[in-house]
Amino acid sequence: MEILSFLLGFIIFLNIALGASIVFLERKDPTSSWAWLMVLLFIPIAGFFLYLIFGKPISKRRIFTWDKRSRMGVKTAVQAQLRLIEEKEHIFNNQKLAPYADLVYLHLRNDDSIFSQNNHVDILTDGEEKFNALILDLQKATNHIHMQYYIMRSDGLGGRLAEVLIKKANEGVDVRLLYDAMGSRSLKKSYIKRLKNAGVMVEAFFPSKFIFNLKINYRNHRKLTIVDGKVGYIGGFNVGDEYLGKNKKFGYWRDTHLRLTGDAVQNMQTRFILDWNQASHEKVQYDEHFYNTSPSGDIGVQIVSSGPDSEWEQIKNGYIKMIMAAKEYVYIQTPYFIPDESLRDALRIAVLSGVDVKIMIPNKPDHPFVYWATLSNSGDLLNAGAEIFIYQNGFLHAKTIIVDGKIASVGTANIDVRSFRLNFEVNAFLYNPVIAEKLVQKFNEDIELSTQMTKKLYEKRSVGIRFKESISRLISPVL
Repeated sequence: MEILSFLLGFIIFLNIALGASIVFLERKDPTSSWAWLMVLLFIPIAGFFLYLIFGKPISKRRIFTWDKRSRMGVKTAVQAQLRLIEEKEHIFNNQKLAPYADLVYLHLRNDDSIFSQNNHVDILTDGEEKFNALILDLQKATNHIHMQYYIMRSDGLGGRLAEVLIKKANEGVDVRLLYDAMGSRSLKKSYIKRLKNAGVMVEAFFPSKFIFNLKINYRNHRKLTIVDGKVGYIGGFNVGDEYLGKNKKFGYWRDTHLRLTGDAVQNMQTRFILDWNQASHEKVQYDEHFYNTSPSGDIGVQIVSSGPDSEWEQIKNGYIKMIMAAKEYVYIQTPYFIPDESLRDALRIAVLSGVDVKIMIPNKPDHPFVYWATLSNSGDLLNAGAEIFIYQNGFLHAKTIIVDGKIASVGTANIDVRSFRLNFEVNAFLYNPVIAEKLVQKFNEDIELSTQMTKKLYEKRSVGIRFKESISRLISPVL
């Protein structure tokens, strides 16, 4: 009996100590702090271990390291662009974009994201289309291939990519493949061994070092490919047969990916090298042959990264800045819509100011709690006057925001706490009316394949759905 009393007292002490740590030391936002305090209160033993695995903040020590020369080169370029904007001397290729100089400035200050205007961008929304284009570019590689995905599967599509990567490695091309250890946990060891035996360099981001992966909640969600420093891919598609629409549960997979050429590829390259050097013992230098770009268009692009190691939530801040700049409309596509209060307020203010806000979400969950929280948050914006569309032609996985047919963002970041604070993400912010209008056209085509959620329909949802929404919304800060 005394032992039980001692254990109970010890557990209570641990909970109080951990609760105090969450409130006073770790400086989480209040919503997240309350969510974890509720977990500790209602499940005191399991909650303690859940927090250690899922809630412990990542160390703010420098995760991604630069060599001094490269870092100074980037800083010099950033300072030069900042100075031009401050002195009102920065010239956009298209003067209609001049009002968005402050968005460029935001990303320069927050993320050292150099702005380039000599890029060409292709929009890829179909899995077969995206991977056929990617494989064609991989086959043309003569110097290096840098590939990074959150999810890699050793299935049919994974096998097709493996064949190409092995062939290029045998030809003497330097091939580096980086995958997330948790996102790609089903990747077969035999698949990795086969690639390594052929000379492909393969690394995992934040692999497990113990029975439990203590960084399980901090994952590299980025999807990047750079070929010979000339061509870059960025967006929502991972590697697996489901992304080709071959999974019966999800059906057709609707995503958005970009193929870029131009100087923006240099910034994608730097992002990959930073991530690779974190995961690998091989420290890749920022050599000139990795930055072999040439002007190929007139599209303005900034490549913006964010992660739990960042001081600011760069991508979220960019989203809010875009929304607050809107005069006519904001169109959003996202599989998970769990905005924090700041983003929810920005959208609500936009709607109440007469801006046409349209939000498109999937009709089915790949993560149930996240899906119910998405429905709950969509209902809130619906009441404010936003239009909500439910995509019916399979699964919607695109992460796209378009404002006034002039600027847009496409990348890996969803509209949820996980993408803003827990995952390592990367987005392309696009400044060009032509590319923005193409994304608008895709959005309008998707509306034809969607049903609109009205207030009347939303109010008719069952008691069971309302209960699921309430629980999911309560725990959404820790999803």
